[in-house]
Amino acid sequence: MNARPRILVATAVPAERDAVARAFPGAAEEVRLPGALVHRTAAGYDLLAAGVGPALAAASTATVLTWAALAGAPYGLVVSAGIGGGFAPEAPVGSLVVADAVTVADLGAETADGFLPVTELGFGTVTHRPPASLVRAAVAATGALCGTVLTVSTVTGTAARAAGLRTRHPHAVAEGMEGFGVAEAAAAHGVPVLEIRAVSNPVGPRDRDAWRIGEALTALTEGFGKLAPALESWNTHDS
Repeated sequence: MNARPRILVATAVPAERDAVARAFPGAAEEVRLPGALVHRTAAGYDLLAAGVGPALAAASTATVLTWAALAGAPYGLVVSAGIGGGFAPEAPVGSLVVADAVTVADLGAETADGFLPVTELGFGTVTHRPPASLVRAAVAATGALCGTVLTVSTVTGTAARAAGLRTRHPHAVAEGMEGFGVAEAAAAHGVPVLEIRAVSNPVGPRDRDAWRIGEALTALTEGFGKLAPALESWNTHDS
């Protein structure tokens, strides 16, 4: 029987980290690193509030991955987890989404003919794909919607931008601000990544009265409770 991989869960803010922690019984131990604070649950998951936005999320995640590798106990999986916006009507508030593609939506150039992703400029990466077997297992365990989860540096606040994103990314189900950064750090270390988000608001016109952050955090806790057995039984050699 294969030993389960060491798992690092990266969220943006402590409220999301704590929502994941509530899926596991017992108190978490704090491990302080230069530039990062890891909460280690009694179940053996390491939880990191990596910061808001792709740059800080990438830097913080890379710090922890490097620390683990230098300590001789590298992670076998990184999970980007949190709340985010859902594209209606597929991903309503309170639902869960799992990424089969983690795509940065605004890394590129605006031109007279529209937006060009950085790959069409001849360099860089815009998409990371989690292992298909892990995505299938996560969806089966949680009942989550599967599709592209977009990473943006500026949260969508208009119907026009939401429509533009859907035109460029027809399989998009949600947007967040950290997934691609976490995936970039994981890729640099050769570690697979998974992204799961609970929907707190619709992608589109900014309406704080429509946000359901508490409901989304509860959905994240419940979803991670269902997800954990799938993560623990996943074989890192599966495709």
